[in-house]
This record gives sequence, structure tokens and C-alpha cells, in this order.
Amino acid sequence: MNFKETTPVQEQAIPILLEKKDVIACAQTGTGKTAAFLLPLLNNLQTDNHDTNKVNAIIMAPTRELAQQIDHMMEGFSYYTPFSSVAVYGGNDGEAWDVQKKGLLNGAEVVIATPGRLLSHINLYNIDFSGVKYFILDEADRMLDMGFYDDIMKIVKLLPKIRQTVMFSATMPPKIQQMAKTILTNPEEITIAVAKPPESIIQSAYICYEYQKMEILKLLFEKKKPNKVILFSGKKLKVKEIAKTLHKMKLSVGEMHSDLDQSQREHVMHEFKNERIDILVATDIVSRGIDIDDITLVINFDVPYDVEDYVHRIGRTARAGDSGMAITFVSPEEQYLFEQIEQFLQKKVYRIPVPVEVGEAPEYNPEKFRKQKGAKRHSSKRKVSANKVDSTKSERPKTSARKDNKPKSEKKGNVNPAKNERTVNNENSINFEVKKTGNRKKSDRYKSKSKKSQEDVQQKVAQTQETVKPKGKAAGDKSSKPVVKEDKKPVRTKDKKLIKKKINTNKETVSRKHETVSKKVESVKQPEETGKKKRWSWWPFGK
Repeated sequence: MNFKETTPVQEQAIPILLEKKDVIACAQTGTGKTAAFLLPLLNNLQTDNHDTNKVNAIIMAPTRELAQQIDHMMEGFSYYTPFSSVAVYGGNDGEAWDVQKKGLLNGAEVVIATPGRLLSHINLYNIDFSGVKYFILDEADRMLDMGFYDDIMKIVKLLPKIRQTVMFSATMPPKIQQMAKTILTNPEEITIAVAKPPESIIQSAYICYEYQKMEILKLLFEKKKPNKVILFSGKKLKVKEIAKTLHKMKLSVGEMHSDLDQSQREHVMHEFKNERIDILVATDIVSRGIDIDDITLVINFDVPYDVEDYVHRIGRTARAGDSGMAITFVSPEEQYLFEQIEQFLQKKVYRIPVPVEVGEAPEYNPEKFRKQKGAKRHSSKRKVSANKVDSTKSERPKTSARKDNKPKSEKKGNVNPAKNERTVNNENSINFEVKKTGNRKKSDRYKSKSKKSQEDVQQKVAQTQETVKPKGKAAGDKSSKPVVKEDKKPVRTKDKKLIKKKINTNKETVSRKHETVSKKVESVKQPEETGKKKRWSWWPFGK
């Protein structure tokens, strides 16, 4: 394999792993971690007695690409050994699923898997994990960032308690320490300081506004044709947007993010390695564990949150002793993050002047945006939550007004004026009043009020009959008959018939009826006005 010298993590980890002790190692990608746990694993499998029909070792990886790379290295290291391995990851067709299923059920010695796909097989089939002696987690911090903590703990519960557990991580956050205490037994700790990028990488930055980034990118690729360029962005939506813009410039572009299935990912990576794609726009899934040679330029469209991520990104270039270049776009909100990167590098990154065509550049003042770290990236969420709060505040008084409107009117004795108002107003006004009442059912409310209104109508009709009879009308006068028949009729039909019969009456009866009607209208209008005043007298928020 042409291994002449060991890396620092290999030098410290391999002797401990050969003693079959638990290990937690903190070292960045590109330091030879894969060989640090694969070589002692193969040696232990060869010297120990193990069941060849059961799974003996499980290696967990956060992404499909890293699982594939570990599987390829496993094939190379174990070429002259009798050990078999199977890679279990998603995004494949039915044939790949069957291969994974056979490897798990028939007992491949080494299983290299992503947490989600391994759990899918566990939920469907009865897989025997009683022979597992080695459990290895590669890029553990990345798996926790992707939300695989619960999946990992479910898998751990199925494994034997007596086993060797190894964790490799680029960082050591509190979550990793907590998980290490849970699944490791008296582990040996190995800490390799985060290595600085090699001097062969020419690092530079544009201090610009967010809207100027795309314009600067266009100018870069207009002047010189790109060749094997990786452009990183932390969001897959931004990756799609950048790729679409570069496609319009008629550039050879490929995109890599979590929305692609496995066949699409493999096709893009294959085309990029064979130089059929000039620009690869990708999220951080390409920044770790992916070994691609001859990368000439790495562009950070946004500043990564962690220093380690910055080192991993620009570490894709200048590999195997070659030279490379890295450019970072720094917006005002990202200046504080970029200052932390410069403090780690212990040097000032060269600032490229912003082109005149783009406009004026902002001033570099990291302390000004220190308190606003990441403010712009989460501003949309705050806007949505603010709109929700404002809408709830504006809706609360209205809902309370509708609920309390009816009980208040009943307590204050405004029922009769409301009924009289319905007898005079048309059907539209009745519907309007029905909508404004409380939570009672419309049918029950309408029935109870219609009965009371009929009783009031009967009393008023009797009064009109008394005023009409003294005028000496004949018994056979047709004008009096319809009035008597209308005693049991609803309000609206009674008013209509009265209006029709007014034509046959004499002038005196018409004038008297007009007087009675005008009195009714006045009696209704007065309580209506008082009702309006009393209706809002309970309002708790002032005028």
C-alpha cells in the first residue's frame, strides 16, 4: 500500500486499538483516520476466533460518499484476506437493497453503513448482531449535527455489551462527550491539534455585501474559464440557485446536495473527477472525507461557522504537494466569523479589491457585527414569528368582542329594541344581526326571537283594528278582512299586505296608519341609538 510513515493519529491510535481498548480520538479529516482504524481491525479479525456467519464489525459513517470511500479502502486493505464486507447506504435500486440484505443476514464480517439505512434493514429483518465485537464511529460530530443521535443509540442497544467501541471526531462538542460516556468503557483519549492549511494554498477574500457575491462570481468566470473548481455553500437552496445562475452563463456545472439520490450523486462525482464538469457547487457533504485530486480553486460562497469546516473546505485543494487557491466571500454579517478564522490561522488573509462594476464595498468592522452573529441567516424565521405575534394580538380583542356582545345586551335589557329593529329592517339587516351574535346556534336563536316578535305583532294589529273600526266601516268592507286574517302571520308578510291594502282605504285611515307607522319607526330608532352606545360601553381598551 506504499505506507512508509505513519501520521500522528495513526501513530497514537493503532497500538491502543491492537490492545482492544476503547478509544475516542479527535482529529480532522485528511489525517489518515480511516487507515488508523481499518488496519488494526483487520489484524484483530485475523488473530481472534470469530463466527464467519455473523456480523463481526460495524463501521458507521454520516454520508453515503464517506461510506463508499471507507468501503473502497476496505476492499484494498483486505484484498489478500478472507474477510468480506458490505456497504449499506441509501439512494440505491432494488438490486443494491438485495445485496445489502444478503450481506446482513448471511453475516458479512464488516458492515459499513449509514445510520438511517441500517435501521431500515433492522426494522424489516431479524438481523443477528450477537457476534459484533467492534463498533466504530467515523466523523461522529458530523453524525450528531445531522440528527443521527437517536438512531445511533437504537443500534447500540442491539449490540453486545462486551465489545470494542471507537469514536473518531473532528471536533469535541459537549454532545460527543456525553455520547462517549454512554457507549464507551474507560476510553483512551487521543487529541490531535487541528492542523493549519498548508502554505501551498493561496488564501484570499472579498469583503462585500451579500447581493454583490453573485456579481463577483460572474466576473470571475467571465475573465477566465474555470477548471476543476469546487464552490461551497452551507444551504442546499443556495447551491441550487448558484448552479442555475452558472448554467445560464453556459458553464459546465454540477451540483451536490442531499436532495439528490445516490445514482445522481455518483454520476456527478464521476463526471467531475473525469473533468467533464468544470464547477462543482456543493454543500459541506463534499468537504469531509472526499479525496479528489487536481482541484485548482475552492470558493466559499459563505463563511463556515467553525474553523474546522473552513480548514476542511479549502483542504480539498493543494493535495499531494500541489498548489491551490481559496477565495472566501465575506458579507458584513459574516465578518466576525471570518475574524475568528484569521485568529486561528494567526495571519491576515489577503483582501481582493471589489470590482468597480459591482459597487462600493462595506467597511471591515467585525466588532460591529459581533452581537449580530448569524442574524441575517435567521432573520426570516424571526419575521415569521413576529407576524404571528402581531396577528394574534390584533385578533384577540375581536374574538372577545364577539363572545361578549350578546350576553351584555341581554343583561342590559336590549332584547326588545333589537326585536323591533328586525321587524322594520329588511332581510339583509336580519342576516347581519345573526352574524354578529355569539356562539349560540342560529336556528335556536331565530326561533325564540320569532315567537316573541309574533306576540308583539298580534298586540300591534289589535291596536290598529281599534283605530280602524270607529270610522263606520261596513261589515262587508274588504279592507278590514285581510287585517284580521294576518293575526297569526309572520312580521314580513304582514307588513307587505298592509302596504298593498293601503290603496283601498280612505284618506283618514291612511293618515292614521301613517301616524302609527311613524311612531313605530321612532320607537325603534331610539333604542337602536341607545343600543349602539351601550353595545361598546363594556369595551376594555378605551375609546
